[in-house]
Amino acid sequence: MSKIKISERIKRLDYPIRKYNALARSLEEKGEKVIYLNIGDPLKYDFQPPRELIEEACRALQEGHHYYSSSEGLKELREAIAYKEKTWNKVDIDPKNILVTNGVSEGINTLYAALVNEGDEVLIPDPSYPLYINFADFYDARKVFYRTIEEEGWIPDIDDMRKKITEKTRFIVVNNPHNPTGAVYPKKVLQDILDLAAEYKLPVVSDEIYDAMVFNTEFHSVASLAKNDNIVIGMNGFSKTYLATGWRLGYIYLKGPEEEISNMRTAFLGFLMTRLSAVTPLQIAVARAVYKTGSHLKELVSKLDERRRYSAKRLQEIPGFSLPVEPKGAFYVFPRVDLKMNDEEFARQLLLDEKVFVVYGSGFGPLGTNHVRLVFLPPVDVLEEAFTRIERFMRKISS
Repeated sequence: MSKIKISERIKRLDYPIRKYNALARSLEEKGEKVIYLNIGDPLKYDFQPPRELIEEACRALQEGHHYYSSSEGLKELREAIAYKEKTWNKVDIDPKNILVTNGVSEGINTLYAALVNEGDEVLIPDPSYPLYINFADFYDARKVFYRTIEEEGWIPDIDDMRKKITEKTRFIVVNNPHNPTGAVYPKKVLQDILDLAAEYKLPVVSDEIYDAMVFNTEFHSVASLAKNDNIVIGMNGFSKTYLATGWRLGYIYLKGPEEEISNMRTAFLGFLMTRLSAVTPLQIAVARAVYKTGSHLKELVSKLDERRRYSAKRLQEIPGFSLPVEPKGAFYVFPRVDLKMNDEEFARQLLLDEKVFVVYGSGFGPLGTNHVRLVFLPPVDVLEEAFTRIERFMRKISS
């Protein structure tokens, strides 16, 4: 009998997006062709980073930038991020209030580590990206879901949000464009959230990693709408819009009254010091490339839009699937499925029977039950094969 004890804390973590990776690999080892619609990684398909980004990475390596950088991130990258946020999202940020992270994932971990104590409450959307759920559990906080309205395109229910605020609430999370649903929030909804947050003196955590990936609508950054009494903790990065997922470069920024954000900045940096720094040569590369890139976005959005429209059309044609509103941002679609089994069993059985890997919706929160999340990143011919398999599976389990 092993004497090694596993922590109770680690047992609380459950990441549905990668949960069945081992099963998918075992099928591939047997010669099966698995179609992966689970991971939001454009680089697994026919997307590549901007040429300027790759060239700058090669140059940074050749120049010898192989040392540790500062824990808050290189000054030139923080200045470049401030430039990007100003030109893309109309957000003015002082570079001193920007912290470079190893992806938004580390940013979320930093947020919880710095601002949450045991028994505190965090207000997160339902459904929600799993790390906002996981880290609440990991840090002994209480996750409180606020409702989003499926029939209205998964838009937040402000009245429900208000009802869920207590004296233990530490922040409100907004994820826009939204993962897993692809919702893009109207300006008025974001303003209402900011007004509510100011009323209760709560920070708004705004995860905007898909900021440039919107279709036939307009994206508004929360910080661009914030008033003087708002505190905004921005989460963003270069994985998605710069097509550099494996580079693991993200950032946190803080906007609000200096007396409010200075303590947060110190706390976040205290946590980030424990992992030393983000990857130095890639910080150099991104810092230089930000001023040269952006033209790739038009083609990127056009390719995604074609695949989005095709996926929404096909899902509507498959018996048992329903999609009240098409996704307007990111690269996810979150249909409801009329099931004779729970959604996790559905996702696992679909993988076993038809070798299509999707994510079960209940892993994203209670309102995700009886849904699945699919990415529409692959080319249309791959999506066509995937939906043919899904339709065959649905007809089989319905007969």
